[in-house]
Amino acid sequence: MKSEQAQAKTTSEAIAAARQRQREEKKRIKMASKTRSVWKNPSYLQSSFGIFMFFCSWGIWWSFFSRWLTDPTHGLGMSSAEQGQIYSINSLATLVIMFVYGTIQDQLGIKRKLVIFISAVAACVGPFVQFVYQPMLTAGGTTRFIGVLLGSIVLSAGFMAGCSLFEAITERYSRKFGFEYGQSRAWGSFGYAVVALCAGFLFNINPLLNFWVGSICGLSMLCVYAFWVPAEQKEELKKEADPNATPTNPSFKEMVSVLKMPTLWVLIVFMLFTNTFYTVFDQQMFPNYYASLFPTTEIGNATYGTLNSFQVFLESAMMGVVPIIMKKIGVRNSLLLGATVMFARIGLCGVFHDPVSVSIVKLFHSIEVPLFCLPAFRYFTLHFDTKLSATLYMVGFQIASQVGQVIFSTPMGALHDAMGDRPTFFTISAIVFAALVYGFFVIKKDDQEVGGDPFYTDKQLKAMKAADAEVKA
Repeated sequence: MKSEQAQAKTTSEAIAAARQRQREEKKRIKMASKTRSVWKNPSYLQSSFGIFMFFCSWGIWWSFFSRWLTDPTHGLGMSSAEQGQIYSINSLATLVIMFVYGTIQDQLGIKRKLVIFISAVAACVGPFVQFVYQPMLTAGGTTRFIGVLLGSIVLSAGFMAGCSLFEAITERYSRKFGFEYGQSRAWGSFGYAVVALCAGFLFNINPLLNFWVGSICGLSMLCVYAFWVPAEQKEELKKEADPNATPTNPSFKEMVSVLKMPTLWVLIVFMLFTNTFYTVFDQQMFPNYYASLFPTTEIGNATYGTLNSFQVFLESAMMGVVPIIMKKIGVRNSLLLGATVMFARIGLCGVFHDPVSVSIVKLFHSIEVPLFCLPAFRYFTLHFDTKLSATLYMVGFQIASQVGQVIFSTPMGALHDAMGDRPTFFTISAIVFAALVYGFFVIKKDDQEVGGDPFYTDKQLKAMKAADAEVKA
């Protein structure tokens, strides 16, 4: 009798859990359905235009930052090892600033004080580089070292660390105000693509023009976040300001506690040996390698700018496709697919040495970036407390990548100086493959340790719907 009662209780609990999951999924679907009228959603418009201007401000100079450091004709003429040192120091500053940004923003909720500060820094990039950064880098000695440190703080505060903060707050707005994060983030990629289209041509005229256009875009971004506050956001801010309201922001103790989560460190190691190479390979090495495939550096610079723009246009489109892929194969498998694409893309760059083939391989990047970015965010909101999303994203995704850049930038730059393109590319590809094998065994499945918002594939939703219909019958 007791066994039957226990079995009945277990069955009842299972049915209740299934119905609760279905209610949550229906709520999510209802919210997602609002994306059909996103053009009438003021928070979507404001967030999308803001992140669009951020990536315009960043992409116009960042896409040619490596070329500016190493090009002897148009830039500073540094070696790969010297360039790697700058990237390492920039990454070190970024990971510190990024953690600070994450903890501050989780305390601020949807308030924009930090975003406005970052926008102001971005608006100053042009004068800073022309009148402070470049003169100090070319001075040599102690002055150059101080310039590298100062530049790492300014560029990281305004852009490298700012990027993850803008992504985190846009994702938070998407959950608060009913729009799809991927659709809004796609505008960021679109902005990067627009400016990358002309970045190569501006670089050939004068590299400093790229930084000054970045300042103009940064000023536009500052205006968006300082003055454009939709009514629904004002209402939400009033609710959060109410002293009697239930606190929704995490405590500092909770934010620091994320570093004690073993499951987070599993993902950190995976990101350390995969997403790290977005900067080490794609920013530090690929632009110079690609330009070397052409008769002159001017042709190489212009062609790279056009290719980079086209690739990011595709990336923008894939931001809308990857959520569909996630619905088919799940969050975990999407992350592993992203690492697989990276392994193949970097390895194939070592196989091919003609502009056409390398250009085609470069376009693989358009699906790789969304396959890292979107599933990573969903992984954190799936397995961890959603109110810690900004801190978790900063630590588990962005800071992990920056630590990897600190570790790999200088030695990979030295390896490139010593052995050339092909051995370096194959080495990086091998590291990514090792991380892919590691991730296959340790990254949690979507139904394991669900500590935040559950995630279901289309197949699982269909099965749950059939089970619910059977229970009702």
